[in-house]
Amino acid sequence: MRKTIYLTCCLLALLMGSGSAWALSLNEAMSALPTAKEAGLLGEQSNGYLGVVRASGNAAEVAQQINAARKAEYQKVARDNGISLSDVELIAGQKAIDRTPRGQYIQVNGQWTKK
Repeated sequence: MRKTIYLTCCLLALLMGSGSAWALSLNEAMSALPTAKEAGLLGEQSNGYLGVVRASGNAAEVAQQINAARKAEYQKVARDNGISLSDVELIAGQKAIDRTPRGQYIQVNGQWTKK
Protein backbone atom coordinates (compact mmCIF):
# COMPACT_ATOMS: atom_id res chain seq x y z
CA MET A 1 0.00 0.00 0.00
CA ARG A 2 2.79 2.44 0.89
CA LYS A 3 4.55 1.67 -2.37
CA THR A 4 1.36 2.48 -4.33
CA ILE A 5 0.92 5.79 -2.52
CA TYR A 6 4.59 6.64 -3.05
CA LEU A 7 4.39 5.86 -6.78
CA THR A 8 1.18 7.86 -7.13
CA CYS A 9 2.78 10.85 -5.40
CA CYS A 10 5.86 10.61 -7.63
CA LEU A 11 3.69 10.45 -10.74
CA LEU A 12 1.66 13.47 -9.63
CA ALA A 13 4.82 15.44 -8.87
CA LEU A 14 6.21 14.57 -12.27
CA LEU A 15 3.03 15.58 -14.04
CA MET A 16 2.66 18.82 -12.11
CA GLY A 17 6.29 19.74 -12.67
CA SER A 18 6.09 19.14 -16.38
CA GLY A 19 2.79 20.97 -16.91
CA SER A 20 4.57 23.85 -18.58
CA ALA A 21 5.93 21.44 -21.17
CA TRP A 22 2.35 20.90 -22.28
CA ALA A 23 1.60 24.62 -22.50
CA LEU A 24 1.04 26.16 -25.87
CA SER A 25 3.89 28.33 -27.12
CA LEU A 26 3.21 31.74 -28.63
CA ASN A 27 4.16 30.41 -32.08
CA GLU A 28 1.72 27.53 -31.71
CA ALA A 29 -0.99 29.93 -30.55
CA MET A 30 -0.36 32.23 -33.52
CA SER A 31 -0.59 29.26 -35.86
CA ALA A 32 -3.86 28.14 -34.28
CA LEU A 33 -5.45 31.61 -34.26
CA PRO A 34 -6.82 31.76 -37.84
CA THR A 35 -8.52 28.39 -37.49
CA ALA A 36 -9.93 29.29 -34.06
CA LYS A 37 -11.35 32.54 -35.41
CA GLU A 38 -12.78 30.89 -38.52
CA ALA A 39 -14.40 28.21 -36.35
CA GLY A 40 -16.07 30.88 -34.21
CA LEU A 41 -14.12 30.03 -31.08
CA LEU A 42 -12.33 33.38 -30.70
CA GLY A 43 -13.22 36.92 -31.64
CA GLU A 44 -11.88 40.45 -31.43
CA GLN A 45 -12.91 42.80 -28.65
CA SER A 46 -12.88 46.59 -28.62
CA ASN A 47 -10.30 46.55 -25.81
CA GLY A 48 -7.64 45.22 -28.20
CA TYR A 49 -7.67 41.65 -26.94
CA LEU A 50 -9.09 38.35 -28.09
CA GLY A 51 -12.11 36.93 -26.34
CA VAL A 52 -13.45 33.40 -26.15
CA VAL A 53 -16.70 33.19 -28.07
CA ARG A 54 -17.15 29.45 -27.55
CA ALA A 55 -14.95 27.51 -25.16
CA SER A 56 -13.70 24.48 -27.04
CA GLY A 57 -10.36 22.74 -27.39
CA ASN A 58 -7.49 25.06 -26.52
CA ALA A 59 -9.25 28.30 -27.51
CA ALA A 60 -8.79 29.90 -24.09
CA GLU A 61 -5.09 29.06 -24.05
CA VAL A 62 -4.63 30.48 -27.57
CA ALA A 63 -6.32 33.71 -26.46
CA GLN A 64 -4.27 33.86 -23.26
CA GLN A 65 -0.93 33.47 -25.07
CA ILE A 66 -1.75 36.00 -27.77
CA ASN A 67 -3.29 38.49 -25.35
CA ALA A 68 -0.15 38.40 -23.21
CA ALA A 69 1.97 39.16 -26.28
CA ARG A 70 -0.42 41.90 -27.39
CA LYS A 71 -0.33 43.53 -23.94
CA ALA A 72 3.47 43.54 -23.93
CA GLU A 73 3.47 45.21 -27.35
CA TYR A 74 0.77 47.72 -26.34
CA GLN A 75 2.79 48.65 -23.24
CA LYS A 76 5.86 49.25 -25.40
CA VAL A 77 3.91 51.41 -27.85
CA ALA A 78 2.35 53.39 -24.99
CA ARG A 79 5.73 53.93 -23.32
CA ASP A 80 7.48 54.87 -26.58
CA ASN A 81 4.78 57.38 -27.51
CA GLY A 82 3.99 58.80 -24.08
CA ILE A 83 0.34 57.78 -24.16
CA SER A 84 -1.76 55.64 -21.87
CA LEU A 85 -2.03 51.87 -22.23
CA SER A 86 -5.82 52.15 -22.38
CA ASP A 87 -5.59 54.50 -25.37
CA VAL A 88 -3.32 52.07 -27.21
CA GLU A 89 -5.67 49.17 -26.38
CA LEU A 90 -8.70 51.05 -27.73
CA ILE A 91 -6.93 52.05 -30.94
CA ALA A 92 -5.65 48.51 -31.46
CA GLY A 93 -9.10 47.08 -30.70
CA GLN A 94 -10.77 49.26 -33.31
CA LYS A 95 -8.14 48.36 -35.91
CA ALA A 96 -8.54 44.63 -35.14
CA ILE A 97 -12.32 44.87 -35.45
CA ASP A 98 -12.00 46.81 -38.72
CA ARG A 99 -9.65 44.13 -40.12
CA THR A 100 -11.80 41.20 -39.00
CA PRO A 101 -13.16 39.42 -42.07
CA ARG A 102 -16.88 39.03 -42.64
CA GLY A 103 -18.23 35.93 -40.92
CA GLN A 104 -15.88 36.09 -37.94
CA TYR A 105 -16.87 37.27 -34.48
CA ILE A 106 -16.46 40.68 -32.92
CA GLN A 107 -17.78 41.90 -29.61
CA VAL A 108 -20.20 44.83 -29.82
CA ASN A 109 -21.67 46.29 -26.63
CA GLY A 110 -20.65 43.18 -24.72
CA GLN A 111 -22.33 40.77 -27.16
CA TRP A 112 -20.65 38.51 -29.68
CA THR A 113 -21.83 39.03 -33.22
CA LYS A 114 -20.71 37.86 -36.63
CA LYS A 115 -19.29 40.66 -38.70
